[in-house]
Amino acid sequence: MAPEQMAEGPPDRAALPPARPLDAIDQDILQILQADGRASIRAVAERVHVSRANAYARINRLIEDGVIRGFGARVDHERAGQGTSAYITLKIVQNSWRTVREQLRQLPGASHIALVGGDFDVLLLVHTSDNRALRELVLTRLQAIPEVLSTRTLLVFEEEDLDPDDD
Repeated sequence: MAPEQMAEGPPDRAALPPARPLDAIDQDILQILQADGRASIRAVAERVHVSRANAYARINRLIEDGVIRGFGARVDHERAGQGTSAYITLKIVQNSWRTVREQLRQLPGASHIALVGGDFDVLLLVHTSDNRALRELVLTRLQAIPEVLSTRTLLVFEEEDLDPDDD
């Protein structure tokens, strides 16, 4: 993969071409890269039984189409000094999602943001160093956002990322 493509990440969603159907080889490539984002083009090509040029072209197409949004590391948050995790539900002012989303992206430790339907509007996953940092994030940072009407914090006792190979 070209380093500039990996650094840039996927193009803007509005600029993406229409979604193309993925064949079995594309699905296999995705599964390999989800399990090991550092897999070489050669290793991917060998595992899916295509040439390196074909594997390279397919991976680039998956990036250009926005199917692959980027490459990263799976982090053990506790070992990385972020031993406290919580899901925080937020009720927000109607039609303020875009404004709130931009502010949530800036929060330290924010890991996942989702607009959802149900009893609350937003689900936010955060990782902090300890309960004091979590309290600061919720009581000082989140509740200072004018469009946030209320929050509820769900402390995570144990978490596990699901490995794509465990299907």
